[in-house]
Amino acid sequence: MNSTITRHIVNFLGLVFVQVIIFNNVNFLGYINPYPYVLFILFYPVKNNRLQIISLSFLLGLIIDMFLDTGGIHAAASVFIAYMRPLILKSSFGMMYEHQSVKFSVVDFGSKLTYITILVLTHHLILFSLEIFSISKILLILEKTLFSSIFTILLSVLISIIFRRKN
Repeated sequence: MNSTITRHIVNFLGLVFVQVIIFNNVNFLGYINPYPYVLFILFYPVKNNRLQIISLSFLLGLIIDMFLDTGGIHAAASVFIAYMRPLILKSSFGMMYEHQSVKFSVVDFGSKLTYITILVLTHHLILFSLEIFSISKILLILEKTLFSSIFTILLSVLISIIFRRKN
């Protein structure tokens, strides 16, 4: 089997495992939850097929939903950010994305942080909107989105630094 495919499978299963075993049990102040499994979607190679990342995002979200018994909200949020990813890549990395030369291990930190922040905030806003599903609780949705996003972004940056591939 190709080493790249093997690495993606290991990343996928590793993030699912860590999310299910560790981070699903983290609940600060009753409403702050980290969701670092989105790293798989964020750092999936740019040159790969768009349908492939959308399908894998659906599968990833569905697996998380099965463990959390959340009825598809993680799958929906994951598919949405996978679908929006090219637009966010273009706005974060500009010409590097246009030329399909984005390598997450070598891009500047500011662009990477912008990219992570936009996609995590989008994911969490959709996730908590679907979870709470009440316009009268918009402040709760925004509060959960903001605080969980901050925690997830910090965790994602930390994980991406720790597991950065050496070139």
